[in-house]
Amino acid sequence: MKRRRYQGSDVARALTIEDLRQMAHRRVPNFALEYVEGGAEEEITLHRNRSVFDDIALVPRTLVDVSERRLGIELFGRPSALPFLIGPTGFNGFLTHEGDVRLAQAAAKAGIPFTLSTVSTAALEDVAQRAGGRLWMQLYLYRNREWARTLIERAERAGYEALVLTVDIAVYGNREWDVRNFAKPMQLDLRNKLDVLMHPRWLFDVMIPHGTPHLANVSGLLPPGKTSTRGASPVLGRLHNASLNWEDVAWLRDIWPRTLIIKGVNSVADATLAAQYGADGVVLSNHGGRQLDGAISPMEVLPEVAAALKGKLTIMLDGGFRRGSDIVKALLLGANAVLLGRAALYGLGAGGGPGAARAIDILASEIDRVIGLLGTDCIAGLDPTCIRWRAQGLLHGSNVGEEGHGPHLGPEPMRTPHPEYRE
Repeated sequence: MKRRRYQGSDVARALTIEDLRQMAHRRVPNFALEYVEGGAEEEITLHRNRSVFDDIALVPRTLVDVSERRLGIELFGRPSALPFLIGPTGFNGFLTHEGDVRLAQAAAKAGIPFTLSTVSTAALEDVAQRAGGRLWMQLYLYRNREWARTLIERAERAGYEALVLTVDIAVYGNREWDVRNFAKPMQLDLRNKLDVLMHPRWLFDVMIPHGTPHLANVSGLLPPGKTSTRGASPVLGRLHNASLNWEDVAWLRDIWPRTLIIKGVNSVADATLAAQYGADGVVLSNHGGRQLDGAISPMEVLPEVAAALKGKLTIMLDGGFRRGSDIVKALLLGANAVLLGRAALYGLGAGGGPGAARAIDILASEIDRVIGLLGTDCIAGLDPTCIRWRAQGLLHGSNVGEEGHGPHLGPEPMRTPHPEYRE
């Protein structure tokens, strides 16, 4: 009998993130899924973010008492229930009504931080009031500094504990497959209009009776009446700041008194500069394969950054995480925590808030199982000798030592993307 995944809509029956992904594909129309799934140009970076995990092997230890396992970590001086958190993703109202609020509520219930995007479809104050928990605010530093200052002040008043500056989008990536869904900017072509009608559950959740979602945090940047996603997207694309530089980070450090995180660095040099300019943490990221096609995966640069900066600032990353074992591999290579993007959105698209909660639960249970099978009872006890990196066709042992130095990666062979891989 041929293997077959669950074909229904009950998110409680999803066993993996891939199950939730396929459920989201059945529920959400193509144009909204393409925004989630797609990458830049040939999607080489997108595929690399997934295939890199195939080149990392785990070496388990045995005869260790792992009867009681603990998954909690400390993140910026505060406890967090799991070694991952929800990263910033935009336009979530297209996956389900009040998608940002639902995702934040799932994170708060799980005891992990949630990062709200600048281009969310929920106001930052509304998320803080209705979800609570540990909240971080992502910032695109558009050319209008006064607007940025106002947004930062709003986040501070609302109790957001961290500001996450995204720095890898000074020039907008070439997302060709996303563009192909539209006859003109933000106007779906006929094929996609018909596809929307084929998804009645989504239609009556998102569009009826609520209408097109609006971007709730950028009204000061936009002309009157242009806050809907249809009117806002073309305007915002012209407001990205191609002159963004480290002096802007210094300005931000001066006006933001709490935790400052720089997201989108992907080299030791930039991570070092982030520390020098006062950042408390970095997120190694290639924007989910949506910016520079052909870029290195954050997992590939992680060991070098950890060797240079572990203990000097908090090191996090995103990009391609779909399994608990993926997250454990990142922790073994020196990460303090992992940010989830698409993995959480698949749950949100599959079943709203309960789907997002299910995605978190799946990954938590997988991490719990993986650390037990590795022979450790807690995240802090992960042994860095339990990882091997395949280089040029061979598996080489990690040279992580007592000082936390990562393995020498060396040149990596080109990997052939798998057609099902997505960030």
